[in-house]
Amino acid sequence: MWFWNGGMGWWMMFGGLFMLVFWGGIIALIVWGVKKLVERSSGPANVERADPLDIAKERYARGEISKEEFNQIKRDLSSDSGRRK
Repeated sequence: MWFWNGGMGWWMMFGGLFMLVFWGGIIALIVWGVKKLVERSSGPANVERADPLDIAKERYARGEISKEEFNQIKRDLSSDSGRRK
């Protein structure tokens, strides 16, 4: 009673289960790959641009620019915004 058709039933059941796991994994990899491609192609376009003054503040806080450079950037940006309006 444990052996269907001389034991072939168990092998067929495990073979069918293995086939489901195998093809499920292949389909999951394809879906994952397509998702990554879509994210990569639309990623940078959806990123908001940072305010230039905020970038200058961060650079000043990290010590990348001096106080004089920071003040010059602020003056340059304030004069640019006056022209745009």
